[in-house]
Amino acid sequence: MMRFAPARMLQRFSRPLAPNARRWTVAGLDLVFPPNCALCHADLQTSAAGLLCEPCRTELLHRGEACRRCAMPATGDLASSDGCPWCRGERFHFDEAFALGRYEGLARQAALRMKRSSGRALALAVAEYLSAQFAARWQAARFDAVVPVPMHWSRRMWRGANSPDALCEPIGRSLGVPVASHVLARSKRTQPQANLSPGRRRRNLRGAFRATQHADLPGARLLLIDDIMTTGATLNEAAKTLKRAGASYVAVAVVARAEGLV
Repeated sequence: MMRFAPARMLQRFSRPLAPNARRWTVAGLDLVFPPNCALCHADLQTSAAGLLCEPCRTELLHRGEACRRCAMPATGDLASSDGCPWCRGERFHFDEAFALGRYEGLARQAALRMKRSSGRALALAVAEYLSAQFAARWQAARFDAVVPVPMHWSRRMWRGANSPDALCEPIGRSLGVPVASHVLARSKRTQPQANLSPGRRRRNLRGAFRATQHADLPGARLLLIDDIMTTGATLNEAAKTLKRAGASYVAVAVVARAEGLV
């Protein structure tokens, strides 16, 4: 299968600076523009390790076991090959799930702030941290492209931003693959999911996405990105759409995993 490599996508990624040149560039910028944490705004000594301070990094990250099927934090035998108590017996169209942390405290604040048009810088900083946590597993998965969960055009006009778009940029750069935002589109404006039951969420999302006809999509291995996962209905419907269009493998990744029946 051909890799995702249309010229218009590859133009997003410039040739990286040599390590020494990059270090000097970062050091020089830090002297002129002292960095602050993108989440709590605390002063940082350097931006070389990203724009999140250590206390924020610690609070955002779930350091324990997590279910590989649904990304729900779990421990010991609660997370096995057939899932955890939250997802065991459920049918998923995505093959694996990743989450930086739980949808609570600082992670909840970050996820909600990223939804605003003013939250782009925070989304970029959090995405760098998310990518660093799963770098080894994502490199081993050999993804062909990163895909953001799209927002309906009318809701995007009202909100002004779609945080998955910003999250995808650092992740694509770290993996050396394009952001294929054009392969998946929102085909209908759905109700907000927040106050719906799990069953109504699934019905609400039915037929919500469409995949474009792309020559490289059949057989592609894709990393699907969203900000929050609660029941998994949105990501599951998006993954189903990509699979039906020919994708061979779809993993999903989010900033925060909420406790909700899948």
